[in-house]
Amino acid sequence: MISKELIKRIITSFFLLSLLYLMFTYTYILFISLIVISIISWIEFQGLISKIFLKKKFKAHLLQIFIKALSLIYLTFFSALIFNGIVQIEFNTKIIIIYLFSICIASDIGGLTFGKFFKGKKLTSISPNKTIAGSIGSFILSSILIPLFYFMDQSNSPIHLTILALIVSLSCQLGDLFISYLKRKASVKDTGDLLPGHGGFLDRIDGILFALPFGIITWKFLIAYV
Repeated sequence: MISKELIKRIITSFFLLSLLYLMFTYTYILFISLIVISIISWIEFQGLISKIFLKKKFKAHLLQIFIKALSLIYLTFFSALIFNGIVQIEFNTKIIIIYLFSICIASDIGGLTFGKFFKGKKLTSISPNKTIAGSIGSFILSSILIPLFYFMDQSNSPIHLTILALIVSLSCQLGDLFISYLKRKASVKDTGDLLPGHGGFLDRIDGILFALPFGIITWKFLIAYV
């Protein structure tokens, strides 16, 4: 029997995928969505930081302010990078952006399914639910996308697509672990409760926040000009 929690996750996932489609289709929805998601994610992030630094000394408060400011700058950079990539006229650029998003999704699904099915040794103490099998599954499921996107646009070689898949999947996992570490430090399960079955926006885009910029920069400056 399907649990209520799983039903919530499916409904929320459908909403997020629909929003992603609209963001790729309409520029004004893309612009507004990036602003709203960035603001909500920053609020959730600064909530974590505030809990971590609770009852700390004055110097720690200065560090807290610095971290919050730095995170706001990074989210602004992230939003500008994604907006610029999606509104590009070139077909190849849009395909790459979709490919990077797809890798993030596949990496997340691969980690969840392989981890639950094979279980085995824990990956790290930072997040007890993460396993080595899950990490391997993230790489495997991400790699399955390579032939599909090569068929869609053969201007990108399989080697380049493979490099992107590995870098983005690894970055996605590291981003997930980083936010998990902060949640563990803050003694909270989720960064928020806006997305039923998923937690907060930051819970859903933690890996994407790290992976997409690395993927775009790798493609633009290391691959596209090779």
